[in-house]
Amino acid sequence: MDSYDETDGESGNGGAEPGRQRRGTGQGEDAPTGTAPGPGRASPGGVAALSLPYQAVAAIALSVIGLLACGHLAMVFLHVAPSNTLTKQHGEAVDDWIYPEFEQNWKLFAPNPLQQNVAVHVRAEVAGDDGRRTTAWMSLTGEDTEAIRGNVIPSHIHQNELRRAWDFYINSHDNENRANGVRGELSERYMRRIAMLRLTGHDYGGTVERIQLRSEVRSVGAPPWSNEKISTKPSYRVLPWWTVTSADLPEDAEDAGNAGNAISAGNAEGADK
Repeated sequence: MDSYDETDGESGNGGAEPGRQRRGTGQGEDAPTGTAPGPGRASPGGVAALSLPYQAVAAIALSVIGLLACGHLAMVFLHVAPSNTLTKQHGEAVDDWIYPEFEQNWKLFAPNPLQQNVAVHVRAEVAGDDGRRTTAWMSLTGEDTEAIRGNVIPSHIHQNELRRAWDFYINSHDNENRANGVRGELSERYMRRIAMLRLTGHDYGGTVERIQLRSEVRSVGAPPWSNEKISTKPSYRVLPWWTVTSADLPEDAEDAGNAGNAISAGNAEGADK
């Protein structure tokens, strides 16, 4: 009897304990509900922690950002890709998106890194109290370079205006500086206006009556590890003298009236060196 009671007691305790453990772990009928997550569980974070309306707003915002990113990548790809059906049909839309903020100076499968350094210079014929004199050559490209160097957010004017204007002039003129149609005349006026806009920032002690431009081209030297021999001597392309007209002057030029009188006198003489 003693052994039976002990066995029965042990079996009773052993049978009751697993039942209580199951109820305590939530597997039995008496398991508690709605309890807070235990210390081992992490509460939801990020977008999932927001309420339903805010989740919808976040999902819409992320979708818009994703669509814009994909659209931008598609535009850049079409811009640098070789000519195809899409670029022929939608080339204008692609250019409107790319220029000027996202301009790329290379083509997919055919990169064209710059192999020459091109600098644009200007000099002026100035009429003053002591007569006429010609100034020294001034580097317009050098001024742009100084404005860009050390500038975290350089202006597109300093980066592209002069460079693209010179390319426009070269592509619309022959080797004898003769204009190829209306675009050539337009490029001449554009270059004169840029030059006069830059010259108004300098005091030459007189009125600028004529200007002359030239380009200085130097080939980029070979790297130290290369055996290639490249001449870095400059070559020049000198343009003819241009008589300054009132249309070439900036609107806010302080000496516009004096310049206009000098221009009229210069036009009356009709002299071009």
